[in-house]
Amino acid sequence: MADISDELIKLERSCEEARAKLAGLADDAYQAQWRSWYEAAVAFQAAVTEYAKDTGQPRHEVEQAVKKAVRHADEDPAE
Repeated sequence: MADISDELIKLERSCEEARAKLAGLADDAYQAQWRSWYEAAVAFQAAVTEYAKDTGQPRHEVEQAVKKAVRHADEDPAE
């Protein structure tokens, strides 16, 4: 598993929060929120690329590790 930074986790959480806000929106509200999600996604992807380059880790492994960490942090261990 790739070594990841807290900053990457924050960026991915922000991206997922923006994506979740798309639910139930339509028209202009949807377009505005989509742009917000898109900008968060672009920032996350750029940060992953830079982090992988700086640390010498495979980019896809860094991205996968961050997404896994974010998804598992949101799970309720009681379920």
